[in-house]
Amino acid sequence: MRREEKNTIIDTLVNKISQYPHFYLTDISALNASDTFALRRKCYEKEVALIVVKNTLLRKALEKSGTKYEELLEVLNDSTSIMFSQTSNLPAKVIKEFRQNHDKPILKAAFVEESVYFGDESLEILTNLKSKDELVGEIIGLLQSPMRNVISALMSGGNKVAGIVKALSERN
Repeated sequence: MRREEKNTIIDTLVNKISQYPHFYLTDISALNASDTFALRRKCYEKEVALIVVKNTLLRKALEKSGTKYEELLEVLNDSTSIMFSQTSNLPAKVIKEFRQNHDKPILKAAFVEESVYFGDESLEILTNLKSKDELVGEIIGLLQSPMRNVISALMSGGNKVAGIVKALSERN
């Protein structure tokens, strides 16, 4: 591979890393062609971008992207593929679902919400992480709950409140 081609790949990876806030480094080396195709299809359906890349090119792209990725450099050995996603837990769910019938992909590391997770044992934690949209939805639901209770209490006793207000206005 010529230097220009390598630089193009590195620049593409730097662009992807800056474009996606979450990415997972995995090992899919033992998958045959049909299993790899099935994994790619599953990733596509879930809006997860899957790229297989040489470790040296990925190392250069991570170094070029900034210092917050230094911890990930130690897992760049053997075969590495990257799963990019806008949602923090989607790649973990894809991996977990795919591994019901296969031994791979194995999670090497993940960069999620400015945090780094190492090893396949982190998969369960990453699967249960809530995305930003899910957390915002829960907070809105919690904030709306007291207002709903007050409004329903006022609506159920609407006649009583109107009667009390009328009686108070007639007293004066």
